[in-house]
Amino acid sequence: MNKPMQPPTCNRRQLLALAAGAAAAGPLAARAQTGFATRPVKVVVPFAAGGATDVITRVLGEHMGKRFGQPVVVDNKPGGAGLIAGEMVVKSPPDGMTVLLGTTSSMLTNKYLYKKPPYDPLADLTPLVRVCLAPIALVVTNDVPAQNLQEFMAWLRANKGKLSYGSYGIGSHGQLACTTLSDVAGADMAHVAYKGEAPMIQDLLGGQIKIGMGSLLSIKAHIDSGRLRALAVTGPRRVPLLPDVPTFAEGGFKQEALALVGWLAIAGPKGMSADVARQWAQAANQAVASREGMARIIAAGFVPVDDDTPESFGRLWAQEGPIWGRLLQAAGVQPN
Repeated sequence: MNKPMQPPTCNRRQLLALAAGAAAAGPLAARAQTGFATRPVKVVVPFAAGGATDVITRVLGEHMGKRFGQPVVVDNKPGGAGLIAGEMVVKSPPDGMTVLLGTTSSMLTNKYLYKKPPYDPLADLTPLVRVCLAPIALVVTNDVPAQNLQEFMAWLRANKGKLSYGSYGIGSHGQLACTTLSDVAGADMAHVAYKGEAPMIQDLLGGQIKIGMGSLLSIKAHIDSGRLRALAVTGPRRVPLLPDVPTFAEGGFKQEALALVGWLAIAGPKGMSADVARQWAQAANQAVASREGMARIIAAGFVPVDDDTPESFGRLWAQEGPIWGRLLQAAGVQPN
């Protein structure tokens, strides 16, 4: 007759090992249960594939996908000054599976540039995290007799009513910054608004205009070649791509339009939970801090941000909105 099987026994050492294993597995199991990414995550970008924002998004997406345990898919939705991409995200469920990686314009200033925008970014999006700052630079052609900001302002004063400057569009940060400089100098400069940076830079190089404001990536090669001269950058600190170019503040100009700096950031639909928002911020910070993330962001002319939180970004967003609105109004920009 067969004897009944006895349950296996464990000695004290084996029991301790089992207990330790259970304790270690606990947090992992909890993370698996609370993680929001149950399928590929979509990041909507309001620009065409191949541009700086798109490339940065794809690099960060590779790192964030590893943290989420799901692929991060970049969905390019250009057009409408970023409104098409923003509206797509606004209408998505607030489960963290669809977010927007956009600019200050698509997430903030469009509110003041259009009479009836399809959404209000401050009310209809959840701020998650900034990934980098996007300063712009004041550049002049070589025949401008100014080697620094002080000489430039003196030149403006001496040529009141005779000068014009270019920007990459009505309501752009470039327009607001140059309007401020013109007002400070009493120069009465005329604004030439271009449809993007490429035609503006072409006219700078061709001598049709002598002054412009542009993104660092677009003007870097022309600065290096000696065809354009950078005099100052916006924002609170110097930029890694142009370390020898001072900020406007260093030159003694601390007006709001010159102190402000645009950004690239991630936002989700209204109603996202604090836990999901925190997971996005942690993943983005880690991706930006990676060697490849840092390198790509700096090479594109931006300043990496790898320590942001939904709370700090939300406060900044709420504070900066009215400032941009006030500057646009002061510059005479009328909503379309």
